[in-house]
Amino acid sequence: MVSLFLLFASPSWASTPFTDYRHQKPGAVHRIRVSDLPEPFETPDSNNGPDLVDRPEGAWPQAPEGFTVTRYAKGLKNPRQIRVAPNGDLFVAESKAGRVHVLRGVTADGEAASHEVFASGLDKPFGIAFFPPGKEPQWVYVGAADAVLRLPYRSGDLTASGAPQKLAELPAGGLLRGGGHWTRDLQFSRDGKRLFVSVGSYSNNDDVDGNAREERRAAVLSCAPDGTGLAVYASGLRNPVGLALEPSTGELWASVNERDGLGDDLPPEYVTSVREGGFYGWPWFYIGGHPDPRHEGKHPELKDKVLMPDVLLNPHNASLGIAFYDRKEFPRRFQGGLFAAQHGSWNRSVRTGYEVVFVPFRGGKPRGPEYEDFLTGFVTPDGNVWGRPVGVAVGSDGALYVTDDGSDSVWRVAPPPRPKKN
Repeated sequence: MVSLFLLFASPSWASTPFTDYRHQKPGAVHRIRVSDLPEPFETPDSNNGPDLVDRPEGAWPQAPEGFTVTRYAKGLKNPRQIRVAPNGDLFVAESKAGRVHVLRGVTADGEAASHEVFASGLDKPFGIAFFPPGKEPQWVYVGAADAVLRLPYRSGDLTASGAPQKLAELPAGGLLRGGGHWTRDLQFSRDGKRLFVSVGSYSNNDDVDGNAREERRAAVLSCAPDGTGLAVYASGLRNPVGLALEPSTGELWASVNERDGLGDDLPPEYVTSVREGGFYGWPWFYIGGHPDPRHEGKHPELKDKVLMPDVLLNPHNASLGIAFYDRKEFPRRFQGGLFAAQHGSWNRSVRTGYEVVFVPFRGGKPRGPEYEDFLTGFVTPDGNVWGRPVGVAVGSDGALYVTDDGSDSVWRVAPPPRPKKN
């Protein structure tokens, strides 16, 4: 199905920095600056989680004009992170089902030509990475809730040829609101010498001083490919769910879920480059040196050391998977930019998120503070939610693949047809 929204000309600017589902439209551009941040507790807490409904007749994800959106796979069980193998196969973590699924090929209708279960019996798998880097990896790494695992792999394998090996233990997971973010994303450095692992906080904003439950959490960890030397690479990142490397520089980037309880529009989620040894504020500060009033007077010596995130996103969007567009099939303005899946809010008075956004880059850096709506339509006009984007990946065919654990689908966003040469 082809979306019929938005002209490719100059995208329109949103009238307010903080938006919600009612204003989503492919190409709508948003800017959130530090000067836009409200004071804490300007609005009360809300409990407004999505009560998922079946996809209504006629509802379909909407992309910019010219792109074609098809449902590449359906009937999955909680599809979360998605990664592309060097041979083009798509590996999907079905977290609640405890397995990793492989999707291969594209039919004439834009659907997956084959489905296979690569591995099962895993503890909430999420992150997926291939090692060593290059065209002939020998292992598939999986970020489970409590460990980094690897399974033997040869290019083209549809099922693992051996049992998973545990390389490193991670802080135990848990339920999102019951204690402990459990997603563990994985990303190898460009030279393959370092494995990055994302680990979210145990709590919303508990003080970490002397708190064993928060040890080596709210951080990106790193270790050798064999799992040795696991240590904190960067800290103060409340829940760095998605990891990716900027293709031109090899710089590590993360998508971060910020804390709750300070109001509808505070603090913003963000995507940011991740500096080794960097501190990003949690739990004592947010978005630079803004003190969290629930930790008043704590660690004033750290205020000026908090690193500012690169691009601020709408608060409570629940920004999850990220991917850089490193191919040439999409129109030029998308090339080199960042796509980020927004899973959607549960505690904002008017729902926000439930989309995929795009951050333009130039020369390996964001073009500015702006981001724009790219794939929308997962919320009905009356506020019912039928889809929740989680992971994004750029396929070997140049299409963007999006996992959706609301409708248990994978969506394929194919680029506009190239103009025919006379």
